Amino acid sequence: MVLAAPIHAVAQVPDNKKVLIRTRVDAVTEIAEDISCYELSADSLPGFSAGSHIDVHIPGGLIRQYSLCNDPRENHRYVIAVLKEKNGRGGSKYMHEHLLAGDGLLVSRPRNHFPLVMGNGRLHFAAGGIGITPIMSMVAECIRRNADFHLHYCVRSRSRAAFLDRLRPLLESGRATLHVDEEGARPDFRQTFERPGAGEHIYYCGPPGFMDHLASATRHWPEGSVHFERFTAAAESGTAAKASENEAFEIQIAGSGKRYTVQPDETIVQVLRRHGFQVDVSCEEGYCGTCMTRYVGGRPEHRDSVLDEANRNTYVMICCARAQESPLVLDI
Repeated sequence: MVLAAPIHAVAQVPDNKKVLIRTRVDAVTEIAEDISCYELSADSLPGFSAGSHIDVHIPGGLIRQYSLCNDPRENHRYVIAVLKEKNGRGGSKYMHEHLLAGDGLLVSRPRNHFPLVMGNGRLHFAAGGIGITPIMSMVAECIRRNADFHLHYCVRSRSRAAFLDRLRPLLESGRATLHVDEEGARPDFRQTFERPGAGEHIYYCGPPGFMDHLASATRHWPEGSVHFERFTAAAESGTAAKASENEAFEIQIAGSGKRYTVQPDETIVQVLRRHGFQVDVSCEEGYCGTCMTRYVGGRPEHRDSVLDEANRNTYVMICCARAQESPLVLDI
């Protein structure tokens, strides 16, 4: 068993004001080369919307984010798909090699930094490799609403294409296209998305090169019509991108009023941990959302690739953000 504690309790984590859920792994299924699907259940699961993800707490202190790829109408289970990363940091390797049906797994409530917005025109989806996972819940929502959409799914080989059974009806009806590198079917998205129609939206997710190509191909689309989610940090984001420009600043804890200095070569997370705070982090580069924290004073310098402008008025990613006006007052 991954967790020795009872699996159907909801656990409160007071240090970070987060609720964690003890789930049971009901099934583990290999759905493509190096990709396994995990079905999780509990007595009561919070609902989720298309595009949501959960934090998975892996023994050894690792936290990893995985998109929920089942239909959002399903309130009895969470389904995630995990690619075994050969050069990863150990999270996916542990899940592939040790996690079995019947085991317990501690997860967060669902969060959504990649929400589906139904426009007045066609919806376009583009997925590269494991980037298909958040798109699957969006496709399910579109089918339920009878929305007009098309999915482009790009893979290196057919053996690495996940969810083909679920996607086969869409492929056969022309509502989805499978692009296989080994078969010479590499799309030119600059041409595909050259002329956005009125009210159209596009959603894309995948590896860095795929993301860069889509970003370039959709740069001319109207503001608010392009949506994406990254599995790695953008080249221009993160603390490393501006390390030479960093200056020391102060943070303040709203509850106690205590102040701490963050040096140029430190992050807020490092300073908080040094002073005894428990802080959950995963990517430490500002793209996963695990460390999202409310602030109530000061003015942050946002360096993440997750928060939109509205959320930046309330939240900050403390793994990479700094302060333009200090103290930055954190609600922890």
